Amino acid sequence: MELLKGKPVADKINEKTAAITEELLSKDIVPTLAILRVGSDPSDIAYEESAVKKAKSLGVHVEKYIMDAKSDESDVLDVLKVINDDENIHGILMFRPLPAGMDEEKVRNHLAAAKDVDGITDAALGGIFTGNVSGFPPCTAEAAMTILKYYGIELSGKKAVVIGRSLVVGKPVAMMLMAEHATVTICHSRTPEEDLKAACLDADIIICAAGRRSTLTEDCVNGKQVVIDVGINFDEEGKMCGDADFEAVKDKVKAITPVPGGVGGVTTALLMHHTAAAAAAYAAMHKA
Repeated sequence: MELLKGKPVADKINEKTAAITEELLSKDIVPTLAILRVGSDPSDIAYEESAVKKAKSLGVHVEKYIMDAKSDESDVLDVLKVINDDENIHGILMFRPLPAGMDEEKVRNHLAAAKDVDGITDAALGGIFTGNVSGFPPCTAEAAMTILKYYGIELSGKKAVVIGRSLVVGKPVAMMLMAEHATVTICHSRTPEEDLKAACLDADIIICAAGRRSTLTEDCVNGKQVVIDVGINFDEEGKMCGDADFEAVKDKVKAITPVPGGVGGVTTALLMHHTAAAAAAYAAMHKA
């Protein structure tokens, strides 16, 4: 089994980000990311803490906008307007899903396209689905693909199973895999267990993005699969874990990403890279 660690992948991305940031800072431009979190989901907080730490190391400033889960949708839209109008903010990370009762489609599409560094608006997602990419792709989906490419995993002609159908990861990563000529099957919470097992056993690549512990178990693998575990969950002891039952499957797969230490760090690195790139684009537009 090969352990597909995220650190060397993230380090390579961070080098590029640091170079962009250094040039911007020489022009007195501080690349700035706004983090908008509504509620206190543990996985969101874990990612937020990681993002803040990484931003500091790369010279990216972070402004946090933390709102109560009981906030009104109109309040969230008001905060988004403030961020959109602030010329000193170049990117925004808005955690999803939003609390029940909010129109997530409406809220996410209020984000200014130039600041959509996590690819959550219809404009950004539409580019991925049509192949006419503009703006930035979703960071987590891009991280999964970046890891596969870094480790030289062949995609063309391979069978890939994506477990999860969210706009955050599942759907965009399926489109990205197809763009690389993989044959893709999407499974999700309504897929019968026996069908999920059969699809995984027939796969060359499995992307676990269901957001549920032990979604991928040892009876779903047979030694030939490459597993990219996107999940961020916590066990009864508060220890972070992925969607795959890592201890049970690690010796029965060809390769797998650990959690933590896999996709998460690459996702954060890409978020910072997108933010720096957005700041550079703003500077170029305004001839800073």
